[in-house]
This record gives sequence, structure tokens and C-alpha cells, in this order.
Amino acid sequence: MIPAGPTRSLLVLSWGHPYEEEPFAELIANLGDWDVTHLLHPEAEEAVANGAARDADAVLFYDMGGYTFADNWVTSRPPSPAFRRAIVERFESGRGAVAMHHALAGWADWPEWHEMLGGRFLYTPGKVRGKEVLDSGYRHDVEYRAEVVAEHPVTAGLPASFAVCDELYLAEVFEEDVEPLIRSDYSFTRDNFYSAALGISGTLYSNEGWDHPPASNLVAWHKRVGPKDGGAPLVYLQFGDAPHTYANPHVRHILANALNFIAGENP
Repeated sequence: MIPAGPTRSLLVLSWGHPYEEEPFAELIANLGDWDVTHLLHPEAEEAVANGAARDADAVLFYDMGGYTFADNWVTSRPPSPAFRRAIVERFESGRGAVAMHHALAGWADWPEWHEMLGGRFLYTPGKVRGKEVLDSGYRHDVEYRAEVVAEHPVTAGLPASFAVCDELYLAEVFEEDVEPLIRSDYSFTRDNFYSAALGISGTLYSNEGWDHPPASNLVAWHKRVGPKDGGAPLVYLQFGDAPHTYANPHVRHILANALNFIAGENP
């Protein structure tokens, strides 16, 4: 349990991607003294559009909005204009957010969201920053060492490296625009991952004919969203696929740090 302090408000957004709800709720309940509001899509989109994120001390995105999975394929849509405006206005006000795991795939038809996040996971081949790219890769239950690569409030109190078992992504990461915090010692190459597009088309755990280039091994980073001379803090953590990851004390520690960092950045 993280030591309690003054109560602050935390807005958690989830769904769009399945997860085990009770273990996740237990994780959130053990991150410190937060007054938690947890909203699930599709209701979460409307609530944020109506101002739910405006004054929260911290926002945690554990959602993957904008997708419909059916008939062995996926379609996507952008969020409502009011939702987009609410998220942009939060960052413009100097208030930040933490995004976890599958949030990197959310809102495929809102490119600005992925510029805010610092990367993108693609379920199907598409265009990123004007370049045609393949669908991203996934690999469940990877046992790896997470290696801290920066002294930062988000990594404070962590050992130099620690063991994690989690799903990893072979995805687009805009390394030139982010501050690296933690890297994985796993090899982020095509042979170690499966094609997301093959997976949703019904061929799970396959990379046949999928020639994805090597990608970044970053699993945690910090960036600023907004004006180049400042902006609001955004922390992305790739951790978070399953209950055994939620229970990892180091994952809990970095998530608690990230939320405290975001709340501390408030004007």
C-alpha cells in the first residue's frame, strides 16, 4: 500500500478492450489516497465531453476507444468533437494524464491523440506521420527485465532493473519526441511478435507473411503535451495486460509515482 496523503481526485477511463475488472479495481484502490471516479466506454466518452476530466487532479487512460470488432475484422471511428475538445483543453490548461497499455491503440481515427501519447499501436496497416506502416505486433506473457534509463520523479525509488511478465507491443514509438524512462531487455523484432491484423482476422499467434521492421524497446516514457515552451505532462506505461502485472509491486510503484507526478504538475 502506498502511504496515504491528502485526498486528490483521479478519473479512470476504461473499456474498449477487455480486462479483469476486480483485479484492476484492486490495483487502483492501492495507489494512494485518491477520490476515484471510474468511467467505462461508451458512457465515458459522453461524460468527458461534458466536463468530467476538466478539474480532476489526475486522469488515467486505460481505455481503447473507437473500435468495433466483428466478422473477423475491425472498424474504427473518431471520438466526438466535444470529447476531443475536452481532452485538448485539459492539456492546454496544464493538467496532465497517465496512459497505460492498450491506450496506445485507442482512437485510431484521431491522429492528434497519438501525437499526444507519443506513439501508436495499429490493428491494421495504415499511415503514421505520412508513412505507410504495417499493423503492430503483440506477444502475451513475456518475461523480461525492465531497465530504468532515467532519473525522474516517475522512476524514483525503483531498482535499476526489475522483472516483469506482461504483454509487449511491437508498435510505433515517436522516440524523438519523448523522454525515455524504462526500456525492456526483450528483443523487439518480428520473430518475437505476432501480427495484430492476422489475430483479428482469426489467425491468432501468427506472423506468417508479416515483415514488420524492428521497433523501439521503450516501455515507459514522459512527454509534454501542448506549447513547446511548457505544456502538460503525459506519462505512458506499457505495463498492464493482466492481474499478475497489476500485482507486480514495481508496476504499482511506477504507476503511483506517475499519478503523483501528474497531480503535482497541476497549476
